[in-house]
Amino acid sequence: MADHRYELFPDEMFEDLFPSGRGRPSIPADVVASVMVLQALEGLSDRDAARALRDRISWKVACGLALDDEGFDFSVLTYWRTRLRKSEHPERIFDAVRSVIDATGVLKGKTRRALDSTLLDDAVATQDTVTQLIAAIRRVRRLVPGASDVALSAHDYESQGKPLIAWDDPVAKAALVDALVNDALALLAAFENESEEPEATSALGLLALVAGQDVEQGDDGTWKIAQRVAPDRIISTVDPEARHMHKSRSEYRDGYKAHIAIEPETGLVTASALTPANAPDGSTGVELLRGEEPGLQVLGDGAYGSGETLAALGKAKHQRAIKPWPMSSAIPGGFDRDDFVVDVRAGTATCPAGHTVTITPGRAAVFGNRCSACPLRARCTTAKDGRTLRLHPHDSELVESRRAWREGDFAENYRRWRPMVERSIAWLVANGNRRVRFRGVERNQHGLSIRIAAINLRRMVNLGLEHDGEWQLRLS
Repeated sequence: MADHRYELFPDEMFEDLFPSGRGRPSIPADVVASVMVLQALEGLSDRDAARALRDRISWKVACGLALDDEGFDFSVLTYWRTRLRKSEHPERIFDAVRSVIDATGVLKGKTRRALDSTLLDDAVATQDTVTQLIAAIRRVRRLVPGASDVALSAHDYESQGKPLIAWDDPVAKAALVDALVNDALALLAAFENESEEPEATSALGLLALVAGQDVEQGDDGTWKIAQRVAPDRIISTVDPEARHMHKSRSEYRDGYKAHIAIEPETGLVTASALTPANAPDGSTGVELLRGEEPGLQVLGDGAYGSGETLAALGKAKHQRAIKPWPMSSAIPGGFDRDDFVVDVRAGTATCPAGHTVTITPGRAAVFGNRCSACPLRARCTTAKDGRTLRLHPHDSELVESRRAWREGDFAENYRRWRPMVERSIAWLVANGNRRVRFRGVERNQHGLSIRIAAINLRRMVNLGLEHDGEWQLRLS
């Protein structure tokens, strides 16, 4: 960046951020963009990045500043980041680095992409039901005109402390939950269809979600904590877009998920997306490949093995090298879907014992009383009415995926190239970047794009990037 930051981040690239025409920003665009890249690369806060620019010679050289230059205030980074995020092209720093990659031709002829995701910790504390209800009610009282005049009885919402109850008394806690939900419902009823301000509408919507996600009404009419978890549960009123997610039975995180597509030979990230932690990998992975030329070999683990994902990749004319979902059977070691022969054209299914039945309009093959005296019944079903085989809407894609995996159609490529995406994930979360710095999908997506731009630029430098009138890779 010391020699070529202006070619990478020219002033005209940022002209639309300051359309008034009343002068230019006091700090050159190439300097601010360079600091953002360095900040993202090292995982620094705005204050630490401003301090590094003031104190570290390497940063001064990279940004073209004199050794005695004081740099700029950390708030400049916040100002520019906000301008970028609200612009029509918020990911222009990533796009600038991608244009360098394209100019070198390093991806030309590379026809593989590996997909993966990783969970990122949120920047806020996870809240319990009581804390969420109190916080959401306070927000409505603060943002909705007239809400503070509504009579509420569960808690003194002007007080910043927790309700004064015996927290080790289940009866007292149950009474508090009931009173808080009733207060929330009273506020929602008082301002139903009345608020037009976006902030007020958002506050009321959040209160409605929080008041309904964790509770249920008992037979006596009181509200109590439900013995279940809402499918899309809000975990914090401070960051309503963060979600809870289990990566495995023993590992879980609260926050977001970063999705990436990489070219595995070079390790360069070709596309990225940030979603709430509970968003599915498959559909997001398909979106990351949008705009790519047909004919890619797409490598992914079982998270991308759903029928819908396989069908979408096939429709885009990509070769699928996806680890299939594991099969399950009603009886350990018994017959599963792949032991049955399905004739799609004839609309029939044949079981391992040779019985053939017609597939119903609901995509079920009901063998019924044919199982009664079947010698293979003990390996097939425990159901009294016999085996019913239910076919997935994308059954043919799933069957083919399992066959290709079982017979090793892409085993060598999978073993060689799929692990490369794990390396890119490790680069992504290094230096404390497992935790996001902002609240909400939009802000963290912008942060992710700059982080990946910095990683890609560093990778290109390691591959021999140079600029001699045009961007190219130095041949070793």
